[in-house]
Amino acid sequence: MCKVLEQDSIHYITKATQAHNMDNISRTNAYQKFYLDYPEIKWAFVASLVSRNAGWNMTDLHLAPYKNILGSRERNRLFMTYERANWLIFSDAYPQLLIYKMSSKQSKPLFHLLKFFNVSLFIIREWHYFWKTKNKERLMTALIINEQNIIQNSVIKQSFFEFNVFRKLPYLMQNFINMNAVIIPTRDDRLYGSFVHNFTNVTNRITLGKNIATIIYTPNIYQKTLDFAIKVEHTGSRRDYERFLKGKFPPSPLLRSVYPVIQHQDIVRNDWYRLGGIKKKWQQNKLTLKEIEIKNSFYRKRKMLYAYYHFRNVFM
Repeated sequence: MCKVLEQDSIHYITKATQAHNMDNISRTNAYQKFYLDYPEIKWAFVASLVSRNAGWNMTDLHLAPYKNILGSRERNRLFMTYERANWLIFSDAYPQLLIYKMSSKQSKPLFHLLKFFNVSLFIIREWHYFWKTKNKERLMTALIINEQNIIQNSVIKQSFFEFNVFRKLPYLMQNFINMNAVIIPTRDDRLYGSFVHNFTNVTNRITLGKNIATIIYTPNIYQKTLDFAIKVEHTGSRRDYERFLKGKFPPSPLLRSVYPVIQHQDIVRNDWYRLGGIKKKWQQNKLTLKEIEIKNSFYRKRKMLYAYYHFRNVFM
């Protein structure tokens, strides 16, 4: 590729990534559209569904129990944790997806361009390997490993988030009672997914990501989830999927009605792979699926939260 075309490609990728990295909804939509165009990149569909969950977690912070139990500063810090991680992963992953798209259109690998976007040497090698072997499962696992290492130092271990979020009581309580879950929605009365255990541990998050991917691509679940994704617009409100469930649920706000667009400052990105390498167990795909159908357990925990909220209102 000549220098002029190379610079044009870099400019296009940079602008496209910035445009789609505006907020949680634009990111989710970009992941999903890419997957529908290039279904061999299975990670993109997983990313779109996990990104939907990030939006739902954000708007949860505007529900009555959270507003009653947490102060506005605590809720804003939790929102910024979700938002920063969502933004960082997209800023790293979307250039990779666009370069694969360009490679496919030109029928030749252009992954040398990834170096201009500070992408890890680990994932650059994995893209080259995928181009030769078409091993979809390996690439999906590699992208899960990469995304979770991207946020480990930049969010989880970053001093502001570590001391103001992950060492504070709201996070510790959520972790203790397993309130958080990644929901895989359908347009019927079932929810699939898995609960989030010890979110600050990178190995736990990688295992969770692989677990979620395995559930999504279970044949009978995949078709129902793809149907949901195509037919239900992502708004950031849990109403997106709760309208298909039996029962009554508190109104959940639309994400863009409660949050502005956040201007992020990028950081100097050090290659996590060069700094710490990779653990063999991260690449293993032997999983014992747990908590596949989680509607009852998830909403039982939500009822506990509302019960505590009402108790506080009456007695405290």
